[in-house]
Amino acid sequence: MSIVKVIEVIGVSETNFDDAAKNAVKEASKSVKNIKSIYIKEMNANVTNNEIVSYAVNAKISFEVTS
Repeated sequence: MSIVKVIEVIGVSETNFDDAAKNAVKEASKSVKNIKSIYIKEMNANVTNNEIVSYAVNAKISFEVTS
């Protein structure tokens, strides 16, 4: 039987939401192994002078725990 754990992270990008999600997985993979999925819980963007300057996702990342 395997166990799956979930952590919540924030990924950021200056380009788009897709890159923000990829950055979330990339950063999480530095300390977590066996990542199985990502669930985007929320998306938001920061605006300066009527222009979007950064994108962010609040994501839940699931990973399998091995013994």
